[in-house]
Amino acid sequence: MASIFRSEEMCLSQLFLQVEAAYCCVAELGELGLVQFKDLNVKESRFQRKFVNEVRRCESLERILRFLEDQMQDEIEIQVPEKSPLTPLPREMIILETALEKLEGELQEANQNYQALKKNFLELTEFKYLLKKTQDFFETEANLADDFFVEDTSGLLELRPTPAYISGKLGFTAGVVNRERMASFERLLWRICRGNIYVKFSEMDTVLEDPVTREEIKKNIFIIFYQGEQLREKIKKVCDGFRATVYPCPELALERKEMLQGVNMRLEDLFTVLTQTESHRQSLLQEAAANWHSWAIKVQKMKAIYHILNMCNIDITQQCVIAEIWFPVADTARIRRALEQGVELSGSSMVPILTAVQSKTAPPTFNRTNKFTAGFQNIVDAYGIGSYREMNPAPYTIITFPFLFAVMFGDCGHGTVMFLAALWMVLNEKHLLAQKSTNEIWNTFFHGRYLILLMGIFSIYTGLIYNDCFAKSLNIFGSSWSVQPMFRNGTWSMQVLKTNPLLQLDPAVPGVYSGNPYPFGIDPIWNLASNKLTFLNSYKMKMSVILGIVQMVFGVILSLFNYRFFRNTLNIILQFIPEMIFILSLFGYLVFMIIFKWCSFSVSVSRRAPSILIHFINMFLFNYKDSSNVPLYQYQQEVQSFFVIMALISVPWMLLIKPFILRANHRKSQLQASRIPEDPTENTEGDSSGRSASAGAHGAQDDHDQEGG
Repeated sequence: MASIFRSEEMCLSQLFLQVEAAYCCVAELGELGLVQFKDLNVKESRFQRKFVNEVRRCESLERILRFLEDQMQDEIEIQVPEKSPLTPLPREMIILETALEKLEGELQEANQNYQALKKNFLELTEFKYLLKKTQDFFETEANLADDFFVEDTSGLLELRPTPAYISGKLGFTAGVVNRERMASFERLLWRICRGNIYVKFSEMDTVLEDPVTREEIKKNIFIIFYQGEQLREKIKKVCDGFRATVYPCPELALERKEMLQGVNMRLEDLFTVLTQTESHRQSLLQEAAANWHSWAIKVQKMKAIYHILNMCNIDITQQCVIAEIWFPVADTARIRRALEQGVELSGSSMVPILTAVQSKTAPPTFNRTNKFTAGFQNIVDAYGIGSYREMNPAPYTIITFPFLFAVMFGDCGHGTVMFLAALWMVLNEKHLLAQKSTNEIWNTFFHGRYLILLMGIFSIYTGLIYNDCFAKSLNIFGSSWSVQPMFRNGTWSMQVLKTNPLLQLDPAVPGVYSGNPYPFGIDPIWNLASNKLTFLNSYKMKMSVILGIVQMVFGVILSLFNYRFFRNTLNIILQFIPEMIFILSLFGYLVFMIIFKWCSFSVSVSRRAPSILIHFINMFLFNYKDSSNVPLYQYQQEVQSFFVIMALISVPWMLLIKPFILRANHRKSQLQASRIPEDPTENTEGDSSGRSASAGAHGAQDDHDQEGG
């Protein structure tokens, strides 16, 4: 039970493994999840380490997996296995590499073929609609003669620079251009050709799909009539600049009909091939989706193992791997058992050697958790992880966090909703865990299900105390206040009710207040009072002050256990004691005044009760001549003056003395360190310098390890 309230005791050990068994032993330790490896190759870069090639191979496999995931995105759902796959052996990497590279190659080839076929399909579709639109254009122009492209049409080209007998026949260019470029495309053609063209365009009703990006594209069909070779060249350059596709459209109607039939036949054949190609691609993606999650976990485990092996040293004979590991002392037997299983799995004959090592480096902090305490431990760790062997606040947070939340929340109706939702997650946690959802918001709520459960329970409790259910009060036990005595003694009458919008019950009238408070929570009569908010806010504020100060005092008391455990007398005298004096002299006294006022003033004398806030302000100002605010008790002036003086004394006690002592100790240690090389008891100068250099190197490595941890 001690490990719950304080971080685990850790042990630093040196581990000697045979090279052949190192992979399997590290894999078993990784599955156990109780070991932290120290980096023994700090001075070497990533590219100078032993297993850098294996790490690169794992990164290459991760790249393939990312490619497969991108291909399956929004198309096929990745299947999640019920059980996590075991760590693969080193020889399985070759099999995995072969399978993934083959799948990647086939998928890339299928994508390239599909894109090429889709591009061809797009061009044929554009050509098909172009032939239809061109045919429709010529059929609608009833005034065109059969010799339209043979005879000269001088009326069309009024500003041509050459005589009619020199010009050739009238030609046309047909193609397709993106719809958003059509306006600038037509304007540029008109300016370059100086108006000696005739442009006819029509929008394509069918929405096309880009073969690469698979985005929808909208295009227009255009027909440009011109005369002369020079205009044709200019039109061709403008079409190339605007990336317009020009198709060879025949001049004769019969040839256009025959070409349209051929295009339709090619489109039918191409659609069949596209369907088969897409079916083959989908089958490849289905195969990848069935195994992707297992492959990803295997690659991650292999990469993690080789990353750990890169942190180890290999002796000169290249037969032994040396590692330094931190692990909980309570799990030593489990660590040894995992190493034995790794040796058996690898088939090695050498037994791993595990020896304890002394180190000046601060051990890592490890707090053991389970499914109930994990959520509370995560909240504590979010604010900061404590030092080694410090008190762990998580067990106390299990009660204080949901209770303080409920003090703020305080609604039994909404608390019931929270409780039922969390209870459903707790009762069905095995089924919900098996689904392995990737939704981040859902996982956040699910991992905090026990926290939400306790918050719901405490919210129901505080909601009943506040008598608040969906912002409404409940009259469960009957009110302790009655209106009838106010009418019996003649204080109230029907005329009084009609003329006064607000009336106040007088507790001094017999029978108005029964003398017995409401059994549990706030009396529901307060829901009708005009000063409801003033009363409830004052009540809740005072309760929050009391609970908050108790929480702070409890935290300061916990620090005393840490100081005693580490035998830090200096912090007890110069930190804990002045902190307690300061907080109790001021805020502890405030809590005392709140409780004292509650107990000393009854309903009948509540009007003469003094203000605690004014008393607290006058306490700091040493002002005791306020006649409007009478003292709470006898000798209040002397007690408050003593507390203020003690609080003022504790400030320099807490802030000034300790820094000077730490500064003096630091100077003393520096002075002793400077005298060590001049010690005449050293035998030789070389031995002394050698020992200093080795100690300095070890210290630097320990400092780096501490920063990394």
